[in-house]
Amino acid sequence: MNPQLDDDLDAPRPRWRPSTLLAVYARLIVASRWVIVAGWVVAAWAAVAFLPAVGQGGEDLEQLVSLDNPAVHSELASYQKFGFPLLSRVAIVQRDPHGLPMDVQAEAATRAWDVSQGKDPDAGPILAAVPVTNTAKLVPGSREDGTTIITYLFTGPDVTFAGQVQAAHDFVDKHYDQRDKVVGVTGSVPARVEQSDIVLSHVRWVEAATVAAVFLIVAFAFRSVVAPILALAVAGLSALLTLHVGGALATHFGVAVPQETQPLLVALLLGVVTDYVVFYLSAVRGQLAAGADRITAARWATARFSPIIATAGATAAAGTGALLVAGSPTFRAFGPGMAVAVLIGMIVAVTLVPALLAILGRVVLWSPRRDVRDDPAEERVAASGRWWARVLTWPGFSFVVLVACVGGLLWAAAPIQHMSLGVSFVSSLPADDPTRQAADQAEAGFAGGILSPTELLVEGTDLPSHESQLAKLAAALRHEPGVAAVIGPGQVGVPPEAAPQVRKLFQTPDGTAARFLIVLKDEPLGATAVRTLDRLRDDLPGLAQHAGLTGVRTSLGGDTAIAQVVVDQTTHDLGRIAIAALAANLLFLALYLRALIAPIALLACSVLAIGATLGLTTRLFQDILGHDGLTFYVPFAAAVLLVALGSDYNIFGIGPAWKEAGTRPLREALALTLPQSARAIRTAAITLAVSFGLLLLIPLGPFQELAFALSVGILIDAFVVRSLLAPALLSVIGTASQWPGRQLIRRRRPAYATDDE
Repeated sequence: MNPQLDDDLDAPRPRWRPSTLLAVYARLIVASRWVIVAGWVVAAWAAVAFLPAVGQGGEDLEQLVSLDNPAVHSELASYQKFGFPLLSRVAIVQRDPHGLPMDVQAEAATRAWDVSQGKDPDAGPILAAVPVTNTAKLVPGSREDGTTIITYLFTGPDVTFAGQVQAAHDFVDKHYDQRDKVVGVTGSVPARVEQSDIVLSHVRWVEAATVAAVFLIVAFAFRSVVAPILALAVAGLSALLTLHVGGALATHFGVAVPQETQPLLVALLLGVVTDYVVFYLSAVRGQLAAGADRITAARWATARFSPIIATAGATAAAGTGALLVAGSPTFRAFGPGMAVAVLIGMIVAVTLVPALLAILGRVVLWSPRRDVRDDPAEERVAASGRWWARVLTWPGFSFVVLVACVGGLLWAAAPIQHMSLGVSFVSSLPADDPTRQAADQAEAGFAGGILSPTELLVEGTDLPSHESQLAKLAAALRHEPGVAAVIGPGQVGVPPEAAPQVRKLFQTPDGTAARFLIVLKDEPLGATAVRTLDRLRDDLPGLAQHAGLTGVRTSLGGDTAIAQVVVDQTTHDLGRIAIAALAANLLFLALYLRALIAPIALLACSVLAIGATLGLTTRLFQDILGHDGLTFYVPFAAAVLLVALGSDYNIFGIGPAWKEAGTRPLREALALTLPQSARAIRTAAITLAVSFGLLLLIPLGPFQELAFALSVGILIDAFVVRSLLAPALLSVIGTASQWPGRQLIRRRRPAYATDDE
């Protein structure tokens, strides 16, 4: 090892001088500190007073389904042909495992008949009700006999989701008593409404827990009670502005902003802005410890980190904004909100934080137990970091670290190969939720897909004369893997007196259309059911032809069919999203580093980290917890956020070393700057990981998956990629990483030579 390098590594910080432009900017910000603080306070007041908040008039996430979805078209075509829908998404479940009395079953039929004939003045917006019982297994594939009744409710298309659910509960209150053994109201619509209610009821708890966690982490990291107050004040101001500016932009451009994104926005802002504050605080702490006054320290920190934070924020915003290229409306709803949040947080950070630091000075790091200028604990940590950086960048050891990190990340990423996606509503609810419990009881009496059966629409000419062929198609469908029951034309076991009513449900009078209900064996919006329907869609043309139905057109509708299209669309979006996000991050990194090889290498590290994160998420939720696939948007939203945030850490970690490498060899520059940057990155990453991890407080499957993926991904990025893999990789590549630029020093000069040398 180089003795001179060993001596220089004991120096408290590297030499660095800002450019003239940065020096002017820093002086301007510090000189205008009181004006800046007052300006942001006024801006926050104006946003609250005059701008709408995100979520006002917004929709729940699962309503953001494209009208171009073929499954939606199939349902509309069915309605136009028959004049009434076959599918209902709200149901009342009655169940007694020991058997429902026959008079209770008869009363359910009478009650539904009165509603459907308009004889019930208390039905409200409910236009029709259809009871289905598992008695005598009238629904083929039922698991039990005579234990369960499901009454499907139909309302007009103008009734909101919340209105449909309220109407169902009112109907139960007015028409059912204890003897009817009502389990509850369930279905995909009640599950959606319940999800939205759960999010809104838990968001305040998440915010409070996140604030407390950020306070404790920053207080511990800087051993100060003032530093976390500053961080939370800046993050809170950014969150306030984002929620109202984002709401105004959504209203102006007519974009539906899902209410479910609010906890994610708050967690993102609290974490990201705290990251930026941590880097400013670290820089000021170093200057104050060296004896600088508060104005000089604030100017130095502003000039040193403002361009890094501005580049990092722009990179993160561009990465999340890449979701706009997606065809899925769900991703297009996520993208702008995330990008606006990061941009606002960055603008607030590069102006307000330096202003506050210039005002507060040493007060921001005040502690009753020590003076910032004399802290042995700080020096022990710094010395330990310098020793580790020296070893990590040693040529032989850096290659070993590189191989070990790549191998470990590839092992963690292996489960991605069997990752599957679903759009589950009911199963993502807590186990003790009434909507989920009612669904579980319905599935116990019938089959997994009973609450959201799939509708098969067959369109052609003179279909009544092909009744035997339709029956043959139904029989073939029943033998398809994953299908529990098929109900439709030619249904065997229908009582003669009910045959006319059944015929009206499944065949049009003009003979141009017929339809079937297909009940799947699995939870209808889970990954298994989606795969089943995907296979069934491919098999349908051959099944129809084999049944003797030629010249007909088939289409599938229902929740599973919609989910199958959404999952397919999401998968197809992957390429576009990945290219856009990586291109945006590569562009900003290349401009900042004025190189191409280093940005590509750093992005490759990020991709490895994301692969490991998604692999671990799949291993936990699918392999260990037994979930039927991950929620369709979670892997892709998490990947985009991790790419964007990983680029933040790229710039924070490598940026200072890259500047130092203009005056000394890259390995020495990394060894010098890594201790300070890695420590700040780890503090920032822990804060951000905890912010996202506290989304676990929202007891919904998608939030649990997002919380795990984002928190684990950020920790992997900070503790493995930025602290080990990226420095080791750049140490191995050396000056070749600057290509096609030429800013890195090639000839070995005396380590840490001063400007006079």
